[in-house]
Amino acid sequence: MHGIAIIVPMQHQQRSGARLSQNSDTEDTAHIVRLLAPRLAYFAGVARTEHVTRAARELGVPQSTLSRALVRLEQDLGVDLFARHGRTVSLTPAGRTFLASAERALAEVGKAVESVRADADPASGKVAFGFLHTMGSETVPGLIRAFRADHPRVRFSLVQNYGEAMLERLRAGELDLCLTSPVPDAPGLVARRLDEQRLRLVVPDDHRLASRKRVRLAEAADEAFVTLEPGYGLRRITDDLCAEAGFRPRVAFEGEEAETLRGLVAAGLGVALLPPPAVARPGVVELTVTGQRAVREIGVAWLEGHPDTAPVAAFKKFLLSRRGRLLPEAAGVSP
Repeated sequence: MHGIAIIVPMQHQQRSGARLSQNSDTEDTAHIVRLLAPRLAYFAGVARTEHVTRAARELGVPQSTLSRALVRLEQDLGVDLFARHGRTVSLTPAGRTFLASAERALAEVGKAVESVRADADPASGKVAFGFLHTMGSETVPGLIRAFRADHPRVRFSLVQNYGEAMLERLRAGELDLCLTSPVPDAPGLVARRLDEQRLRLVVPDDHRLASRKRVRLAEAADEAFVTLEPGYGLRRITDDLCAEAGFRPRVAFEGEEAETLRGLVAAGLGVALLPPPAVARPGVVELTVTGQRAVREIGVAWLEGHPDTAPVAAFKKFLLSRRGRLLPEAAGVSP
């Protein structure tokens, strides 16, 4: 913060003619802010009424407390904010400048108070909810619709992303809950398994394996694969399942969204391991993988020890109640 003007207190209460000094020490800035913050409302109240006694009555504090707070404020700033005229006061030019900023600061604090109270309201609060791209078309809309049957006014801030990115946002306090896969096991997080999806080998409808209903993954060892990018949970599962089947997949295309990968498969550009679609897509055949447990587990995660607002607690309880029936029925998949 080099070059920022820091207001320092003057010695011996010599306020008039005080000068601003340059100081790059952010601890000094924080110290001044801590001193000023509780006194801004007192200052604004006196500035509004131009009368200490009247302001004290409106603010509900003793006049002596208010007077001392104003004196200390001026001492901390090193400038006179008020000109005294008996029982009345008027703002100095420095006071008028300071009042404009003080009122903006108090207004922002007021907005913040209203915002956090609104978000925590049991009936109409907000849930910041993250989920995988593959759960955005059917699963999450269905969950929210079912939850809002009993909580019709709860609001949602929805974030779609891959697993690791959501966990980062969870740790940063930007999300309350997230649905992810694999179910994380990491310090500072709590996670609960909710459901699992069987993964299918998706091939073009004119592929040599398309007439089959079941296939061993090793039979696709020589195929080109289309996969999600590294860092996605489904990519890690794909790599692990292929390694278990005895080969390393030859990746031809990487993407960020499962339905895009299905489109690439339909175009004959490779095969893919994917969760079942909500709506059957033409041009592809979805094959059951045998000989391995080809599944991905879906879980909900939250920060350990993080207090929940009422709407977050209600939605968390709702999600946990959906264990084993979180996911909608898939379309176009061979039994």
